[in-house]
Amino acid sequence: MTDHQSTILDGRAMDRTLRRMADEIVELNDGTDDLIIVGIQRRGVQLAARIVSSINEREGVDVPNGALDITLYRDDLQTVGPRPVVGPTNLPWAIDGKCVVIVDDVLYTGRTVRAALDELADFGRARRIALAVLIDRGGRELPIQPDVVGKTVKLASGGRVDVMVKELDDRDAVTMTGAEGK
Repeated sequence: MTDHQSTILDGRAMDRTLRRMADEIVELNDGTDDLIIVGIQRRGVQLAARIVSSINEREGVDVPNGALDITLYRDDLQTVGPRPVVGPTNLPWAIDGKCVVIVDDVLYTGRTVRAALDELADFGRARRIALAVLIDRGGRELPIQPDVVGKTVKLASGGRVDVMVKELDDRDAVTMTGAEGK
């Protein structure tokens, strides 16, 4: 059997999905007061920036936007290699009492989100932490569920979802490789 790659979202569909997610985040938080949006390195950062841009444009506000690099908080750090690539964590404001939304590209096992929660805890105590993901592919190993989902796909454990963003990959798209799960 050969792996078949299919496009889940093209650039235009991805843009529409992110705008819808931005609206859902504003609704979830009853507006933008005390809202902070933080993307997980790598592609979650670019997706978070686009969501923030959409919120700022539609709401006439300036929502704080940050980045988390969870590399050193991973529970599988020893399997990453002797010199893991660590990107910047950028949280230039206090999160105490704020509503923080973590943005990631694909939610699978939940381990990346657990690491992000651990890192956020080092920066203070948010009033509420929500999770927004572009793609939820199922297959959780931890009891973590997203609050805002761009698209849900069913994928066999050997399958793969790839998110591409213009800033890093020269195009916007989400593709899926492998057979769909039942």
